[in-house]
Amino acid sequence: MNIKMICIGAMTLSMVAGSALAAGETGTSAIDNPEKMKPFYTDSSMKTMVGEDDFVKAWKALTPDDQTAMIKACEDEAKNANAANGHPEFCSNVKTHGGSK
Repeated sequence: MNIKMICIGAMTLSMVAGSALAAGETGTSAIDNPEKMKPFYTDSSMKTMVGEDDFVKAWKALTPDDQTAMIKACEDEAKNANAANGHPEFCSNVKTHGGSK
């Protein structure tokens, strides 16, 4: 009975720890957060970007930590480029204006 409980406990712990680690590695990135991305788009479906001036204003309104997270997310998206990456225009603007804080 004790061995059975130890095995069940170990399996449960590995499942919980594995889920937590997986979320840290592949969890929602900063550019997938609708609340943070909303100022950069003109529509609720987030298909149409705002103009360059509004983009810069929205970028400057972010905290430095959010800016860093978005820059990193765009760099990660560029490294893993595929058809599923949904933010090429946004990331292009981040690359252009990301340095102007």
